[in-house]
Amino acid sequence: MALNTGERVRASAVKLFAGKGFHGTGIRDLAQAAKISSASLYHYMGTKEELLAGIMRECLERLLLAASRLPGEDPPERLAALVALHVLTHATQPDRTRVVDHELHVLSAAARRGIVRLRDEYEDLWTVAIEDGIRAGSFHDGQPGVTRLALIEMCNGVSRWYSPRGPLSLEELADHYARLANRMLGGRENDFSIVVGQVRSVVSTVWKKPL
Repeated sequence: MALNTGERVRASAVKLFAGKGFHGTGIRDLAQAAKISSASLYHYMGTKEELLAGIMRECLERLLLAASRLPGEDPPERLAALVALHVLTHATQPDRTRVVDHELHVLSAAARRGIVRLRDEYEDLWTVAIEDGIRAGSFHDGQPGVTRLALIEMCNGVSRWYSPRGPLSLEELADHYARLANRMLGGRENDFSIVVGQVRSVVSTVWKKPL
């Protein structure tokens, strides 16, 4: 299905912001990529900052929506599901996630507040899973906040290097990362392949439909 003009502007902005950065992308670049005139571009995007914030907001809202549908009863499974969600999203939506991960600092304070609130809401899910695991004796970690940051950064990197031509399938990669996360927290070695398969279905559904 062909994209309408607004969708074409947004898709072009995602690719340009991911590849050249917000400040490296000019209005003329956006207009040329979207195949419209510079004069009519603002009709579809507002300001360039509004366009960037909208892209970030959509990605984070989809992450939160997916997170609300994740499987997992006990903390290790919940953490594995969150890790799988992050890995799968960064592998299948590399441009959008790179924009969220690397362009937050360019937003003004007013625009940044709403994006940071969504990011913190998402990261709080990781915090709760880890702290619940420590209380239950499933995890053993003296610096859970630092470990959480390390885990998220580890998963963020997938958007930069993942290729479907690599030695692992996407599900195998997500399962491997889930195992790594549990080992980093002193948890037991588990097979999370069933959880990963369920998360893959959630991610596909969430990114298939408009919010």
